[in-house]
Amino acid sequence: MANKLKEAWRAGRKTVNGWLAIPSAYAAEMMAGVGFDSLTVDLQHGVQDFLSAVACFQGMQAHGPVPLARLPWNEPGIAGKLLDAGAQGLICPMVNTPEQAQAFVSYCRYPPAGTRSNGPSRAGIYGEPGTYFGRANEDVLCLPMIETREAVENLEAILDVPGVDGIYVGPTDLGISMWGLPPVMEREEPELFALYETILRACADRGKFAGLHCFTGAYVRRMHGMGFDYATMGSDVSAMVSGARGQLAAARGG
Repeated sequence: MANKLKEAWRAGRKTVNGWLAIPSAYAAEMMAGVGFDSLTVDLQHGVQDFLSAVACFQGMQAHGPVPLARLPWNEPGIAGKLLDAGAQGLICPMVNTPEQAQAFVSYCRYPPAGTRSNGPSRAGIYGEPGTYFGRANEDVLCLPMIETREAVENLEAILDVPGVDGIYVGPTDLGISMWGLPPVMEREEPELFALYETILRACADRGKFAGLHCFTGAYVRRMHGMGFDYATMGSDVSAMVSGARGQLAAARGG
């Protein structure tokens, strides 16, 4: 089955990604029903593990968002297992050099383009029987994160690695690494916006996709307007807590 995110981005359509930190198929199912274009299971900073990621993929499948996962680190074992389990794309944290990007891509691609081992346990159920292997190298998204000064310095070399489809900006770590700023998700610093413009130009020049992590729908819309192809709108945790906090304040007259 063709990757619907790639199709949308190539057609110029902006997409909204949801974020799953809660290890629950039920939570994933509820988030999937909201209408996100994609949902990312976070194995780096969420409380997810491999089995809960599989459950989340199962929970979201009936509603159709593209299943993604963020790796805990740039490591081949978990990358292969998540792809076999049905992830149609991976976000990899702390990719700072082209060599690290090359390693990440190799974990996601079958030979001769990479070193991924064949055994798509759940992934094989997507699309027509027997077609997964032939399509996987084209369909699986490889999205290294740009979130350090070193990654910014190597941005063009990272984007030029064959098999890198685009990048995903981590604004809190990027602000910390570049300027020692406190960790704020939706930043307003002019220097950061100037850096975003540089990142977007480098991606556009190479036909690569650009995304970033946001917190609110309004900021997602703003970043779409700036030129990002996709953006994440908070998480299941933030939606639950902000919703409960707002309703509790209303109940108490706040």
